Amino acid sequence: MSTTEEAQPGSEGPVLRLESVRKTYGRGTVVLRDVDLEVAPHTVTALIGASGSGKSTLLRCANLLEEIDDGAIFLDGEEITDPRVDEDAVRRRIGVVFQAYNLFPHMTVLDNITLAPRRVHGVPRAEAEARAHELLERLGLGGRAGEYPDRLSGGQQQRVAIVRALASRPRLLLLDEITAALDPELVGEVLGVVRDLKEDGMTMVIATHEMGFAREVADQVCFLDGGVVLERGTSDQIFGSPQRERTRRFLDRIVEAGRL
Repeated sequence: MSTTEEAQPGSEGPVLRLESVRKTYGRGTVVLRDVDLEVAPHTVTALIGASGSGKSTLLRCANLLEEIDDGAIFLDGEEITDPRVDEDAVRRRIGVVFQAYNLFPHMTVLDNITLAPRRVHGVPRAEAEARAHELLERLGLGGRAGEYPDRLSGGQQQRVAIVRALASRPRLLLLDEITAALDPELVGEVLGVVRDLKEDGMTMVIATHEMGFAREVADQVCFLDGGVVLERGTSDQIFGSPQRERTRRFLDRIVEAGRL
């Protein structure tokens, strides 16, 4: 069963493209500095770098949760940072999963998943629930539809959050440190879901501190430092033979910490 949205007209080019994107907070604190990025269809791009390097901000800008100060962002060739664009319509095409699960505690798993398809996309309840059940089964949660979030483990809640993001058949999936809040023994089950999504052909951008996982699944790896994409390449290039000294130092510390 496919979890991805059908390709959009004219979508042979990048699904996501950032051109010279700049984002500043407060009194001149530059978080993203002239970032360029292209994400091809059915590929996984991993954003790596130290905390505060701009990874999460980049994802929030891509989903229009943050307003950029300069540059442009395109989704399937359409400039989504144009002030005339319907931001809600853009967000319907982009699924986002954060490190916090953000599930509604007073709603069952099924209701959490079907809320957006029914209320935002106008999908009939029966159709929305059928897709939710299919996805829950696919992600190993087939018997959990009637549970409330507090009855689930952290790993299960994060898998529900991923199902919720997939329920509306997004064109692009953004994953922001989705294992950061999990106990170590639960990390593997969530990363396994991402591996399966890659096999399904889902286009994803992942901000992660899980270097071994990034090396395994990413088609493209971008090392961010101080809001700049300092180096990019295939996982073999970045992890095997980085060209920039700053990248090498970062990865050496990861190896020393036993995380790669």
